[in-house]
Amino acid sequence: MTNKEDYNKYLASEPSKTTSKYFELWNSKIKPDSSQLMSFGIVGGEYNRYFQKTGDIQYLKKAEQVLEKAVDIAAIGKAGFYRALARNYISQHRFREAQQLADSARTINSGVDQTLGLLFDVNMELGNYDIAQKYLDSLKNMNDFGYLIRLSKWNDHKGDLATTIRFMEKAKEKAEDSKNKGLRLWAYTNLADYYGHAGRIEDSYQHYLKALALDPGNAYAKKGIAWIVFSHEKKADEAMRILDSVTKNYKAPDYYLLKAEIADFMGDDLKSLSNFDTYFEMVQNPAYGDMYNTYNVSLYLDRTDQFDKALKLSRKEVGNRPTPESYSLLAYSHFKKGDKEKALEIVQEYIEGKTFEPAILLYAAEIYKATGQIEKAKAIKTELAEAIYELGPSSEGSIAKL
Repeated sequence: MTNKEDYNKYLASEPSKTTSKYFELWNSKIKPDSSQLMSFGIVGGEYNRYFQKTGDIQYLKKAEQVLEKAVDIAAIGKAGFYRALARNYISQHRFREAQQLADSARTINSGVDQTLGLLFDVNMELGNYDIAQKYLDSLKNMNDFGYLIRLSKWNDHKGDLATTIRFMEKAKEKAEDSKNKGLRLWAYTNLADYYGHAGRIEDSYQHYLKALALDPGNAYAKKGIAWIVFSHEKKADEAMRILDSVTKNYKAPDYYLLKAEIADFMGDDLKSLSNFDTYFEMVQNPAYGDMYNTYNVSLYLDRTDQFDKALKLSRKEVGNRPTPESYSLLAYSHFKKGDKEKALEIVQEYIEGKTFEPAILLYAAEIYKATGQIEKAKAIKTELAEAIYELGPSSEGSIAKL
């Protein structure tokens, strides 16, 4: 299945370049009193690119500063700056602020379809699925890449994976016709994810390789391959080798969590602890804001048994982002604190029938089982048996206990 020869050449990566003559030229045009709007757009875009390349939060925050200034001073092209800043806020998990900016962009009759697409994205993040669907319907255009990827996401939300993949494959064709590198990367990595969910591991692997052929430094694609090696092939040492090569130059905290999980599987407690420590140290940086709340709640619940902290943070997260995922963390926090009835209430109101995500269903099934809803727990157990690849090898024990 996987073969080191396929991807070794991508692992010896140099640190990503975080400047260029082009960037310096435009950056030099931004003076404290500057109204060089074109420069703002370009410099903000470059900072965003550096963030994608390095995972370093400082570049996302720098892009935010540049775009906020652009929004302040723009007389023309303002809708575009609203949208760019909204996307920046989405990356930072500041969804409600992003929604306000998207609404502001909507009042300006410029780039209307892009604004509608943004409003769909924000409402999906906020769990406003009915509203999101209305925006999606208003965009309908089977020849448009942006519409196809959103249609794909919508079908994934509804649990229809076959349709999700069909539309994503159409989007891939559009991206390849366009010769646009960014769109192709997006299509390949998203399609690789969906193929993985569908158990089409070989197709998933090939699409991560396609992404790396386009962008040899692509950390996300390398992480995808590491997951296949770990979860499907159970070659933990090799998965760790791949991720070690990524984290040399790529600085996103969640990569260390995955390394900790793999080290656990290997029985290497020391390596597991040191990766957890690195993760916790990184997310202390206030620049991350709420970006890692869900990860932190999961760790408090499953790893450090800090149930009061989990409850407090999951309540905050439900305020930020009232989705089934946030509610599942809230329900599980109550459950771990011994309030089974409250946990069940939340599951029945906010999760049941509203999501197909395996990690959410696993928590729900535990709560059903503990509150005597044995049939519901069993039904989920059957479903989850097919999701072990997605959840990872360590989930087998939890599923077996249901």
